[in-house]
Amino acid sequence: MNDYWLLFSSGFISSTLFPGGSEVLFIYYLQQQLSLKWEFFFAVTIGNSLGAVVTYLLGYYINFGQEKAALKYPKTLLFCQKWGNVALLLSWLPIVGDVICLFAGWLKLSRGRAFINIVIGKSLRYLFLMFLFLIFP
Repeated sequence: MNDYWLLFSSGFISSTLFPGGSEVLFIYYLQQQLSLKWEFFFAVTIGNSLGAVVTYLLGYYINFGQEKAALKYPKTLLFCQKWGNVALLLSWLPIVGDVICLFAGWLKLSRGRAFINIVIGKSLRYLFLMFLFLIFP
């Protein structure tokens, strides 16, 4: 049970504006079990998705640092403005994924669609890692 909470916590922290390595921990647990554990997948995906939702909500409700972030990541902001909620399918990307969630909140993109696209994007990342684990155990 503690393994699931550790994966959930790692996924959550990795998906906020703090650095983390949930992918490494996820693969480690898969290797230790020597089988696919869907519980691991769900724990890390839920944690990672909720962390991204928190980042989105911070952007939605707190309008602090927009100008600085827009200057640092102008292409990411333009990408979010152009693609809207669809951009959140790439919320799994390192570094800019968190920024995409933050910009989506600042842009007041639809919360429901945003949350769905975040979960889809995060799920696809961990499914891809599970697929790689099957090929290269």
